[in-house]
Amino acid sequence: MAIRTIFEFPAPVLRQQARPITVFDERLIELITDMTETMYDAPGIGLAAPQIGESIQLIVVDVAKIEKEQKVLAMINPRIIGHEGTQVDEEGCLSVIELTANVKRHKKVTVSYQNLSGEPREITAEDRFAVVLQHEIDHLHGILFLDHLSALKRALYKKKVQKMLAEKKGE
Repeated sequence: MAIRTIFEFPAPVLRQQARPITVFDERLIELITDMTETMYDAPGIGLAAPQIGESIQLIVVDVAKIEKEQKVLAMINPRIIGHEGTQVDEEGCLSVIELTANVKRHKKVTVSYQNLSGEPREITAEDRFAVVLQHEIDHLHGILFLDHLSALKRALYKKKVQKMLAEKKGE
């Protein structure tokens, strides 16, 4: 069990298509534990495996109903199988530092996934929880919330990141 490094934009692993998980073993359980610890340490409410350098289809999300509680749902090979409505909500990302923005998403989603035993499951989520699921599942397809913004906002952010990276090199 360990807190892992969270990769930040423009790390190439964040743009890769994650591979499906076919082996459900102790290593997977250990990875889920590490992801959970990393997510809460950050602090965040969702984390996708590519964000810690593992290009596999795994996300963890906090599904606690009450703030300050912690209840994690690990979703293996998740995919959105239904959606309805739209909403705009402010998003941020542990891999896209120093940026929050309003993003248009589905208001309600149904997601199929596998649990730790590989058994198929389904969940329907609305409002904020639906946003979190869409955001994390996007990571598995190499999509960042940044990609949902206007070309101008993306360009400004990329310029800001280049400046930050140049300043780090100069230290």
